[in-house]
Amino acid sequence: MNGPGRRVLQSDLGGALLDTALTLPIVLTLFFCFMEACLIAYAKNMITECAREGTRYAIYHGATCPTSSNPTCEATATQVNTYVSNLGWPNLSGGTMQVNTTYPGGSEAPGNYVQVQVTYSMPVTMPFVPVSTFNLTSASKALILQ
Repeated sequence: MNGPGRRVLQSDLGGALLDTALTLPIVLTLFFCFMEACLIAYAKNMITECAREGTRYAIYHGATCPTSSNPTCEATATQVNTYVSNLGWPNLSGGTMQVNTTYPGGSEAPGNYVQVQVTYSMPVTMPFVPVSTFNLTSASKALILQ
């Protein structure tokens, strides 16, 4: 075959467009999966730090923490839960956080332990993923000092 038809068949004009059309969806999918993985890592670090802050708050507000300005400064489980919930860490994923504070020793007395467990339900926004939420949990346990 000679003439203009042969030149069109041998041309590479559409090759770059076809390569881009085939690889761009794959590259964008990998990019957004990487971004979602980064958000999961951030959320895990966020709830871990929230659990640590909750135990720090609880160990210094035990049953014997009265001061001259505040004679009853001990923290109950409800107060620790409220403190952790109101820390104000940026919630980049738009998930929901639940806090559960327990005293395995039975009281807020010094020498007993306090445990703060934070559960975070993170919505998954990636297409073609069968789960709609990703649940993360972190716990921190410490000895009550005062």
